[in-house]
Amino acid sequence: YEVSAAGVCCAGISVPRMATGMQEKQYTPSLLSFFIYNPSFGPREGEEEKKILFYHPCDVEKNEKIRNVGLCEAIVQFTRTFCPTKPAKSLHTQKNRQFFFEPEDNFWIVMVVRNPMIEKPNKDGKPPTIEYQEEEILDTVYGAVLRQCYSMYKLFNGTFGRAMEAGGVELLTQKLEKFFYRYLQTLHLQSCDLLDVFGGISFFPLDKMTYLKIQSFVNRVEESLSLVKYTAFLYNDQLIWSGLEQDDMRILYKYLTTSLFPRHSEPELAGRDSPLRPEVAGNLLHYGRFLTGPANLKDPEAKFRFPKIFVNKEDSYEELHLIVYKAMSAAACFMISASVELTREFCEQLDSLVGPQLTLLASDICEQFNINRRISGPDKEPQFKFIYFNHMNLAEKSTIHMRKTASVSLTSVHPDLMKILGDINCDFARVDEDEEIIVKAMTDYWVVGKKSDQRELYVILNQKNANLIEVNEEVKRLCATQFNNIFFLD
Repeated sequence: YEVSAAGVCCAGISVPRMATGMQEKQYTPSLLSFFIYNPSFGPREGEEEKKILFYHPCDVEKNEKIRNVGLCEAIVQFTRTFCPTKPAKSLHTQKNRQFFFEPEDNFWIVMVVRNPMIEKPNKDGKPPTIEYQEEEILDTVYGAVLRQCYSMYKLFNGTFGRAMEAGGVELLTQKLEKFFYRYLQTLHLQSCDLLDVFGGISFFPLDKMTYLKIQSFVNRVEESLSLVKYTAFLYNDQLIWSGLEQDDMRILYKYLTTSLFPRHSEPELAGRDSPLRPEVAGNLLHYGRFLTGPANLKDPEAKFRFPKIFVNKEDSYEELHLIVYKAMSAAACFMISASVELTREFCEQLDSLVGPQLTLLASDICEQFNINRRISGPDKEPQFKFIYFNHMNLAEKSTIHMRKTASVSLTSVHPDLMKILGDINCDFARVDEDEEIIVKAMTDYWVVGKKSDQRELYVILNQKNANLIEVNEEVKRLCATQFNNIFFLD
């Protein structure tokens, strides 16, 4: 067994595997089990089951659950002797990899992922040979996925400690069951990559005038509807304005773009945000609707219940109603203190105030977007495939990911190249200095990673006969065209 204690990561670059037999089967990483335990809940012999707060899959036999949790406890305790301040983060075995995370004192979350494998057929009717690809999984990527699971739980339920105070172990286990039963079905481990490590936010590029219109809209709404505490504004699944703290917005953004918006994919309205005719705007016809809360305001049976979220506030957190209201491709999130009861009158007031304004704004943004697109030329396969991330404002941009939907993240490059990007990121994480790494992959691709002043840029170039100097020039050209106002150290 190879125990990788805190921060240790393997930088093994995978070599593309040539298919030898036509019947070879490839299996991607998959979730074997996911459990949450607290060792202080069953300290005595015979009480081990009390430690287990949640276990997936639920049909596992009781003794096996106890055994698996006991093994994790032992690993964590054993590795503590080497590094008391940093507990174990992962355990590498031939068939799987286990990830450990202690988000709150004594509460441990464990995720076990089966390694990808290749099944090779044998002659003479012998059972097939299974080859596990132990180095294909990156600790940084799946460690980030595990932390995200907790952040998402906390967004909708608050901390584990909060549930314990409100109703003890019983309430906590109920909340964990209810949340993770559904959430784990949305984990698609085969398409996790570097973007999961960053957990960034894609920002929508806007000219100053349109940005000011949006800021003025937010100010007007917050003034007219004094109950609104925080507002966030998105267009085309990209963020334009947020009044929340960065860490809260980061996880809310993840929920909106991978869960809520895909569930309500837009019906074709107004020719996909075609700029509105003035007479339509004059009649204040609008396309606004609630994505959370009442599906139809005119329905006398409509329910005015909104999801509640928890956001950080100095040393504690506050509970808020989350109202998401959408018109065409523009979405506004309004957050209101959970202590206030939201009524039909309030929702009607919000609908009549926000609907027409948001419809016009969506039309303005669309017009601006179309002008910019005409200037920059038609949509073609980007010449440069790159991922950019800024640690200071969490901005991310990728021309590698064509579409990240609820169920799958489509990348336009081979998984082996995504693995190299992850390896370079691991190397960057080990040191604080700025640096650059250039890798020539087996498939004639060049992969370049630049880390400069809290920003990271990863570029994939398909230039078979290029040399180092030419690759360097090409990356400089990319920085000049795509990031001309961002300072990168040479």
